[in-house]
Amino acid sequence: MDLIILNEGLYQLVPLTKQMMEHMSLLVKVDCFDLCDIVRLKLTTYHSDWNMHMMNDGSGNLMGCICN
Repeated sequence: MDLIILNEGLYQLVPLTKQMMEHMSLLVKVDCFDLCDIVRLKLTTYHSDWNMHMMNDGSGNLMGCICN
């Protein structure tokens, strides 16, 4: 799965790595769309003023996911 990140007007595809998932434990099998929601909740902060999910590490705004 790839994350679609918007950073300074440029969209980037960032592969989801085990390192990004190290603090998440999945107890049941989830599909790609559910995993995208879990990643969004864990790795971003929602800013209602701008209606954006900003990455906690400052790498940009999460726009969505691409399932491979």
